[in-house]
Amino acid sequence: MAFQPPFSSLFRKRDNASGASVVAIDNKIEQAMDLVKNHLMYAVREEVEILKEQIRELVEKNSQLERENTLLKTLASPEQLEKFQSRLSPEEPAPETPETPEAPGGSAV
Repeated sequence: MAFQPPFSSLFRKRDNASGASVVAIDNKIEQAMDLVKNHLMYAVREEVEILKEQIRELVEKNSQLERENTLLKTLASPEQLEKFQSRLSPEEPAPETPETPEAPGGSAV
């Protein structure tokens, strides 16, 4: 029979207990990380939904402005278009359509 120190069984019990506490701590850390991950995922999903709504609003606003621009272009006289283009600086390329042509009567639309 092999010699065993008198308190060897006590040390083994303590080692088993500390091993169990390490596992318990690891489990707590894993649970905390899962909680953080879930909160972050929720926050990201919420932000994505907000951004999607903003994109929809901007696309709608852009379409509205494009329709308004087309309408103003058709209503503007050639003289008004020429006057608008002459106001642009030489460095800037002339836009295809005027942004704010004058309405008949001299007032801005």
